Amino acid sequence: MKKLKSIVALAMSLFMLAPSSMFASSHREAPITALDHSADVTDWYAFVSYDDPTKVTFILNVDPLLEPANGPNYFPFDPSVLYEMHVDNNQDGLDDVTFQFRFNTEIRQPNLFTGFAGGIAGIPEITSLSGSGSEGLSLRQTYTVTMIKNGKSTCLNGGDTLYAVPSNVGPRTMPNYESLFKQGIYRLRDGVTVWAGTADDPFFIDLGAAFDSLNFRSGVGPILTEAIDDDNTHNFAPDAVGGYNVNSIVLEVPITMLTVDGQRHGAGDKRAVIGTYGSTSRHEITVRRSPNPDQNSGPFEHVNREGNPLINELIIGTGFKDRFSMDFPKNDSQFADFVLEPVLASVFGSLGVPVAPNPRKDLLILVQYEAPICPGCGPGDAGPVADLLRLNTGIPPTPVGSQRRLGFIAGDVAGYPNGRRPVDDVFDISARAVAGILVNPVTYGTRLGDGVQTKTEGFNNSFPYVMPANSGRDSAHTGPGQAGCTGQPGGICPVM
Repeated sequence: MKKLKSIVALAMSLFMLAPSSMFASSHREAPITALDHSADVTDWYAFVSYDDPTKVTFILNVDPLLEPANGPNYFPFDPSVLYEMHVDNNQDGLDDVTFQFRFNTEIRQPNLFTGFAGGIAGIPEITSLSGSGSEGLSLRQTYTVTMIKNGKSTCLNGGDTLYAVPSNVGPRTMPNYESLFKQGIYRLRDGVTVWAGTADDPFFIDLGAAFDSLNFRSGVGPILTEAIDDDNTHNFAPDAVGGYNVNSIVLEVPITMLTVDGQRHGAGDKRAVIGTYGSTSRHEITVRRSPNPDQNSGPFEHVNREGNPLINELIIGTGFKDRFSMDFPKNDSQFADFVLEPVLASVFGSLGVPVAPNPRKDLLILVQYEAPICPGCGPGDAGPVADLLRLNTGIPPTPVGSQRRLGFIAGDVAGYPNGRRPVDDVFDISARAVAGILVNPVTYGTRLGDGVQTKTEGFNNSFPYVMPANSGRDSAHTGPGQAGCTGQPGGICPVM
């Protein structure tokens, strides 16, 4: 523990001296989201932008495990869902700044049998989101971005029309999908940048092994060798999410729009720390009236939310997952026992893994404002027990070449659980936290992991920080016995 504390303390002190300038994350983690895919928050990311430390990037991913080839409608955003990004900046667990996203769908060629066509039957290839070259975009979506702050609602896109980037159908229909992807980047008022559309799912995990009662690949997990654990660039087991897409909303915002006083602060100041989460909501009553539009009435109610990855998936009991999904972070004290006495820790113990004894107050770092993420927070600043992804905006981003997949516990203090970046291996980090690495990294620091260390498709290290969607015609998935594990002989993923 002294070693871990010294690493964190050293890194934090360096940043303070600088001038101010169960396991698929949340892919269908609750019964309600298994029935409502389009409102399922798969992942929530919040981090200081890699190339501009004056800004924070939020990524809200929804609708899990989208098969790239699944036409004819593919996977548009749901116009009846309210997508939101929430920020608490004064340690009370309540929204102080909220960003809302609403989508609208138009069917431009109602007699066409598919949502996207091009390079055939006289329809030009799709090369643009609007105007010439967009004729084949029969199913097209636009959206609005609204900020709610101090009781005032502001439409950030003004009079501009924002188009969501569609699925990547294939090279005949969309010969330069990379161009369409980049066209979806919009610069809004007040230094805000936004992108929305279908993207490669950045999450990575050996999903099948995890859900088969922790039946990991032989020679790989659940306890990693030192050589595998130190490898941040190769996979030793199949990434079950590889090759799948997800719907993504990415927003980059100046830090001064988020903090309590509109200023930037150093890492040692509690005003530098914000609590965040993403959510989806529906009207209380929805009546399907096809072919007419849905009829919605009543207030919006949460369908799903996520702050820290894997809290609902890995900590909350199945009988309580829907209640957790639909409630608000400020009410999370009702779930405190799941954090203080995590069942997963007993599962690890049954496998012979040393685990810290209950009550697990060390895990409160995930649900309260406290050091080391908030070194400036005192006893009166902890706030209520609330599942918020806390981000210290005073800690600058780690350069891309120096980022560590294990984030904070590997000394990379710009990584999870100080916010979350796509590169952070939240499965391995969370498993070790549940075992007790924060209590004592020697006694409870077993190298738990699944052997999936990175994303097969790679990462995008600049805005919008997500990769273009996988091709419907040409994509493939990573599985046992298939290529995709560059850390194994011949690059073939193990079966057993």
